[in-house]
Amino acid sequence: MGPGKQGGMEIRPTADRARESLFNILGWECLENALVLDLFAGTGALGLEALSRGARAAVFVDHSPLALDLIQKNIMATGSSEQAHVVRHDLSKGLSFWRRLAPALLAGAGQAPQLDVIFLDPPYRQGHCQTLLTSLLAEGLAGEQTRIVFEDDSRQHLPEAVGALQLFDQRAYGDTGFWLYRMLGDGEKGEHT
Repeated sequence: MGPGKQGGMEIRPTADRARESLFNILGWECLENALVLDLFAGTGALGLEALSRGARAAVFVDHSPLALDLIQKNIMATGSSEQAHVVRHDLSKGLSFWRRLAPALLAGAGQAPQLDVIFLDPPYRQGHCQTLLTSLLAEGLAGEQTRIVFEDDSRQHLPEAVGALQLFDQRAYGDTGFWLYRMLGDGEKGEHT
């Protein structure tokens, strides 16, 4: 299912070419058996692509009824119902919902699940990067193995580091920009590589 518009709210799916390039950068080893969190999920394209490339589960979070309907339809169309969990949450109210929902959503994980990939695709040009990355850290959602992909207008200038998160790659595909972050390991310097 494609994008739509309702009540002035537009859903902007990541272009196929940009999405393909992003997943090539992440690589199969990052996605194999991964637990994925797709925030501001829109149509669910990023999380569903991760599932198609070997992720074990994806949690899709959005607040828009239109987006949630599109995500559900796309999950059904791809046959991903067993691996996909959809959550309605207003992300402007923070990320504390994860602590409440993770155990119930991911009961088969055996322990507190480690997120492997987090996609953040908030409305472009709104300056959400610093706040959202800080919230991910505060809620303990990012671990040493977590890769965080922040999508925004490619002309934006996003920080090279936020707390222990370090930018390790940045790509532009037309108007779409991806900033990839990871946690600094012990002994690593905060340098852009």
